[in-house]
Amino acid sequence: MEGSAPRRTRIQQEKRELILEAALEVFSANGFRGSTIDQIAEAAGMSKPNLLYYFRRKEDIHETLMQRLLDTWLAPLRELDDIGDPLTELRSYIRRKLEMARDFPRESRLFANEILQGAPRIKPMLEGELKTLVDEKATVIKGWMRAGKIARTDPWHLIFSIWATTQHYADFDVQVRAVLGADRGGDGRFEDAARFLEQLFLDGLKPKG
Repeated sequence: MEGSAPRRTRIQQEKRELILEAALEVFSANGFRGSTIDQIAEAAGMSKPNLLYYFRRKEDIHETLMQRLLDTWLAPLRELDDIGDPLTELRSYIRRKLEMARDFPRESRLFANEILQGAPRIKPMLEGELKTLVDEKATVIKGWMRAGKIARTDPWHLIFSIWATTQHYADFDVQVRAVLGADRGGDGRFEDAARFLEQLFLDGLKPKG
């Protein structure tokens, strides 16, 4: 179609993915300000001019990563189903968030770094796509409360609390493993965390009486 962007070849797409993977490693370790195009190019195993053929600026690479990250991060919340059993839906959400903490620690650190800097590059995403989805799911949770299916509480702070407790296992993983020690700090720590958080949140949300 006239005016549409040219379709990328398989090799071009593979090169972009290679750059984005290298950039994720560099950004998650150094933050946006502490990272350079040269570092990303070196991590990707290509020359700086070659990298700049695919992404003109460091900002373009970062923006692409952050958009992907937000899409991935929000997927479990999007799946919260208003017609499902509330406690089952919330249990599934907690477990999905912990799975993401286990499987995507670099992405979590990248997001945390951006937030700690005041979110200068993703604030429109936060105020737009993120806020819209959280407001929508808060309305779902309020509906469950009105129907007497779960105890009344603030749905926004419920969502924030789930984020905080699950992402802790990605952002503070070194601390978690150090404190738990060799016996309890292995892969089973995520299942232990899941059982604890389910008890913490779901017991508190069971309808009273």
